[in-house]
Amino acid sequence: MSVRHTPSEETLLSYAAGALKTPEAVVVSAHLALCEDSRSWVRTLSYVGGELLEALPEEDLSGDALARALARIDSDGGAVKVAPPVNDMPELPASLRHLPLGRWRWLGPGVSARNVLVPADGASRAFLLKIAPGCKMPQHSHAGSEYTCVLSGSYEDESGTFGPGDFEEADEEVDHRPVVNSKDPCICLIALEGQIQPSGPFGWLMRPFVRL
Repeated sequence: MSVRHTPSEETLLSYAAGALKTPEAVVVSAHLALCEDSRSWVRTLSYVGGELLEALPEEDLSGDALARALARIDSDGGAVKVAPPVNDMPELPASLRHLPLGRWRWLGPGVSARNVLVPADGASRAFLLKIAPGCKMPQHSHAGSEYTCVLSGSYEDESGTFGPGDFEEADEEVDHRPVVNSKDPCICLIALEGQIQPSGPFGWLMRPFVRL
């Protein structure tokens, strides 16, 4: 598998530092499962971050730190947390297989979506998008950030062709129209902030119907 498009260095650094929103981190983790180069770079960033933390001067804990930690445990009632159910898509990257999934929802001819049930962060949430061969998404821009990792199949837009493992970052300044160019459906994992903004000649007509 040849991955041609990777996250920006800023995004990988934020991931290594644990600074991404949960839906975004889920999408980056899927890309890392499919791209050794990005995995290696994140390992390097994590190592450097660890070395920097080790170099910081030690600080004493407050006198009641242990008591407060025990109180938090007690507040949970000591209940054992049950792992979420395993989803029904074993073909997903290992980092996604333990995440529960919602049901598939029909969005339009050849297009369906399925929520990935991780905590939303503000207006950001994660979902799987399945698009049939030859299907064209509406021309659109974005109300916020959009991270996309292709899991299977492929699509092309104004910035290139994206196959398994490829990662695309978009924001308010990106206006594109993805078209599936593979013989099989294209399945993508997406973290989207806000709603997409249809922008073609008849985009205003589609706004009421586009709800990802």
